[in-house]
Amino acid sequence: MFMTNTENNFAERLCNDDKKVITEIFAQYHAKIFRFSVAYLKDEHDAYDVVQEVFVKLWETRYSLKRDTNFEALLFTIAKNTVLSRFRKRLTEQKYLDYLAQSADTHTQDTEEQTDYTFLKQKYEQLIETLPTKRKEIFILSREKGLSNKEIAQMKGITEKTVEDHMTKALAFLKKQLSNYGVWTLLFYFLFVE
Repeated sequence: MFMTNTENNFAERLCNDDKKVITEIFAQYHAKIFRFSVAYLKDEHDAYDVVQEVFVKLWETRYSLKRDTNFEALLFTIAKNTVLSRFRKRLTEQKYLDYLAQSADTHTQDTEEQTDYTFLKQKYEQLIETLPTKRKEIFILSREKGLSNKEIAQMKGITEKTVEDHMTKALAFLKKQLSNYGVWTLLFYFLFVE
């Protein structure tokens, strides 16, 4: 969720035709996009296609990026739109109509802001503030500072098992709470939280 210095310059490097950056971005995000895609499309082949489309589109649109582009928001939007496109293509296939109807009933969210990266990011940050103090500190050290469980345990004078327990509970809480905000929260969770 919290951007590193490397992530901050992804957009700039893309604009400069740095071919290595697409490999770095792929390594960091492809598995998360795949897991989200297969969860909603229920088909691994289609999920692999979504991953490929996301990164092809990212490369194709690189010259339109601004230097200060919020890379996480951009990637979220491309992945969301790619999955939506897949859903639209399936509308004529009877085997998916029932699933889509059920999904619409379960995840009805009429306002556009509820599928918006900024909205979800704000909700995520609010939820972080509701974590118990020690759990919040450990979660931020892991996600914002990028420390390992071992490093956190040494810093806090606790066992690695205790750190793992706090992280597991924090992630479960965030996933459950974010799920109240609609279908795209799973994408947000996989990309920026887990």
